[in-house]
Amino acid sequence: MIEWLQVHGIKIAIIIILGGVAFLIAQRLVPRVIKKTILLRMRDKSDFIIKKRSKTISHVITNTIGILLGIIVLFTILGQIGVNIGPALASLGILGLAVSFGAQTLIKDLINGLFILMEDQYGIGDVVRVAGISGLVEDVNLRRTVLRDLDGIVHHIPNSEIGVASNFTKEYSRVNMNISVSYNEDLDRVIGVINRVCAEMVEEKNWRDKILKAPQVLRVDALGDSGIDIKILGDTRPSMQWEVMGELRKRIKNEFDREGIEIPWPHMKVYFGNSASEN
Repeated sequence: MIEWLQVHGIKIAIIIILGGVAFLIAQRLVPRVIKKTILLRMRDKSDFIIKKRSKTISHVITNTIGILLGIIVLFTILGQIGVNIGPALASLGILGLAVSFGAQTLIKDLINGLFILMEDQYGIGDVVRVAGISGLVEDVNLRRTVLRDLDGIVHHIPNSEIGVASNFTKEYSRVNMNISVSYNEDLDRVIGVINRVCAEMVEEKNWRDKILKAPQVLRVDALGDSGIDIKILGDTRPSMQWEVMGELRKRIKNEFDREGIEIPWPHMKVYFGNSASEN
């Protein structure tokens, strides 16, 4: 036993160490290679987009290398302890063939995951809606996508279930909001106030770097039941649109209060029949 450990135990330990070292090297080397490759192909993109894309691709490739190294180390160790890996490999091939007939969904997961990564539909850090669920992408690989929604619930979605992927933070995000005012208001005055509030916000240091294109009034969007809807559009850095819209609503409300501009609410008139004079 001692003699066997001296011969094979040392070899097994070396195999495990080499596998671990190879994985550590992959963890350090892959992100650098991927980043340089993406820099060459996406020179016109911002550093934020390049970093996010590099992180997603590196994560998937590193995990795949880790799985392959684990399989190689396992079969090498089996060879050292006297297991004939030839029949084992043949059995694995037969098993794989049998499993493939019952694993069509898994194959669809992998194929769809490959297209998601190749086409850069989304990556880690994006806010997306897939399979009817919206949330922040916390992890993505060839088999599944992990989302965390606003309630903090984590959703594991097989890639085969993803038909349409809607990315809210692809390269830039958009401020798209409506503000309602009373029918009694002068619309030209209201539009001037809104555009002034937007322009002042963009000039401030805390918001300048978050806004790519200053929000401004696009049009009178609708004549509603209780008021007139005014459409405001602008562009922000990815994921910044909700923060910008929240601040903009607060500022517009405060400015409307100072200017005496009415924000409407539903009104109802109730009649209890006609008076005798009206008949």
